[in-house]
Amino acid sequence: MSLREAADDIHDELVRLRHALHREPELGLELPRTQEKVLAALDGLPLEVTTGKGLSSVTAVLRGGLPGPAVLLRGDMDALPLTERGGGPVTSEIPGAMHACGHDLHTTMLAGAAHLLSARRDTLAGDVVFMFQPGEEGSGGAKFMIEEGVLDAAGRRPVAAYALHVISSVLPAGVFVSRPGPIMAAADRLVVTVRGSGGHGSMPHHANDPIPAACEMVTALQTMVTRGFDVFDPVVVTVGSFHAGTADNIIPEEARFEATLRSFSVAAHERILARSITLLRGIAAAHGLEVEAEFDAGYPVTVNSAAEVGFAAGTIREVFDENRYIESPQPFTGAEDFSFVCHEIPSAFIALGACPADLDPAKAAYNHSPEARFSDATLPTGAALYAELATRRLSRTT
Repeated sequence: MSLREAADDIHDELVRLRHALHREPELGLELPRTQEKVLAALDGLPLEVTTGKGLSSVTAVLRGGLPGPAVLLRGDMDALPLTERGGGPVTSEIPGAMHACGHDLHTTMLAGAAHLLSARRDTLAGDVVFMFQPGEEGSGGAKFMIEEGVLDAAGRRPVAAYALHVISSVLPAGVFVSRPGPIMAAADRLVVTVRGSGGHGSMPHHANDPIPAACEMVTALQTMVTRGFDVFDPVVVTVGSFHAGTADNIIPEEARFEATLRSFSVAAHERILARSITLLRGIAAAHGLEVEAEFDAGYPVTVNSAAEVGFAAGTIREVFDENRYIESPQPFTGAEDFSFVCHEIPSAFIALGACPADLDPAKAAYNHSPEARFSDATLPTGAALYAELATRRLSRTT
């Protein structure tokens, strides 16, 4: 029986696990109920299981029956702070929390792969590390797991790492997308506070109004992007929060805004940070104001290994179909903390279409929407690919 056939055989078990996870989503780094469900799903398998010290992670190592290297498979487990809407087969029972990014599918697929590979342990030429990770949605759980030793869990560094990520729209269900090189953006948060002196709105000349200068900074940041950066090495600056004042006739003492900065290369990443500071200070000085600009470092660029993406693409085409893999012409502008793994180990981050059959991918709600829905039919597909990637990569010469 092939791994794909074996995955189809455990379809119902995978659906039960995914629905259980979906009903009880948890946020951030502490996911006790999710961790409990994962441990139960792995119970009885020939795995070396450890849990995180500073976060609710699960690391499981499967020792193959034949000598060989190690590979790592990662699935993230955390949800988003959203209240679910929509008509899927299962909905969140936790107000203000929802698996709107499909991490419940990732976790289930990885648990399914652990079952598939455990059944073939004797013929496995090396070890597999299963990385069940909390805190992908902004908490940097991958970084914390690396600090706690997940990359050394097998006793040696894996030769390759793989992660799947489902998409609720755009792609037809079962279609994979990836690319060599940058696949996801770096993301940083810029917090700017402009300080002046307050006064009466009818006499602005007796105050030093921070609002016009802050508005000028917002528009200048956009101009800086279009005039200071190569369109073929793009950056994105979006100001998503702006706060100032309490009444129409009061000039406030300060104005504050926050922006997300996205970039796709180390050079552009470093340059956008430096140029933003210079720009903001210059505008503040021109207005006789003070400015405080702080960067909250987020996730670095997720960079795929060309060799590992090529291997994954070949595996998908052979196991599924020639038309089931598409190479993306450009990176995605979202960010991923699998980037921390990619910076340590040759890796492939692969997207998988999971739009339900009754929805049009072109019109369906995208990830992070309270109406996002994902197809259970993709669960065996993801589990089988995880298992195939591990099995085939271990059998190759390192």
